[in-house]
Amino acid sequence: MIQLSDFEAVIFDMDGVLIDSEPLWKIAMEEVFSGLGSRLKKDDFQKTVGLRIDEVIHYWNIKENWGVRDESEVEEAIIVKMESLIAAQPAALEGVIDTLNYLKLRNIPVGLATSSSSRLIKVVLDKLEIKHLFNFVHSAEMEQFGKPHPAVYLTVAKKLAVLPEKCLVIEDSLNGIISAKAAKMTAVCIPEKTHLIEPKLILADYQFESMTDFLKIIQS
Repeated sequence: MIQLSDFEAVIFDMDGVLIDSEPLWKIAMEEVFSGLGSRLKKDDFQKTVGLRIDEVIHYWNIKENWGVRDESEVEEAIIVKMESLIAAQPAALEGVIDTLNYLKLRNIPVGLATSSSSRLIKVVLDKLEIKHLFNFVHSAEMEQFGKPHPAVYLTVAKKLAVLPEKCLVIEDSLNGIISAKAAKMTAVCIPEKTHLIEPKLILADYQFESMTDFLKIIQS
């Protein structure tokens, strides 16, 4: 059982953890990619969950042989679409607000480590009105490597002045869990409900159905 007293900071992923944005990513990618001649469907994007969007674009550009030379234009189109989709449907996932408020009440430093761009971080935090509940937020776009590399988590731990071993991470994807574990952090998995079942999520130290279930445990 998780003992919150064993940790000095809690670090959250964003997409699929704070906000139900994974289905929105699939809508945005399918729309933009189809204009490039892609035949990918939403289920195909399971393979790239947790990666930075530039890495996702590069992966499928090669895989489907789009022949796109300037991948940054594709990235911009997806980010613009995501900004619009998130702004239109800004809803925190079950238990998120209560959990963040509880951690704030306990004076536990809270970080955000996401593969999403800084622009999307701003949209999510502003629309959900939760920016004040985080001590430090960070995008893997600022790192040389994105998840599953541990860099984004290690940077957040450093900025929070907490040893990685004393950080508890909340993730929803396999790449995110690998990233957290590679950083020598304890990983909690709350699987995103629209993903296909991924047996390898057992790599997480703990697994819960919802953030509400996680909150009940740390409160007890």
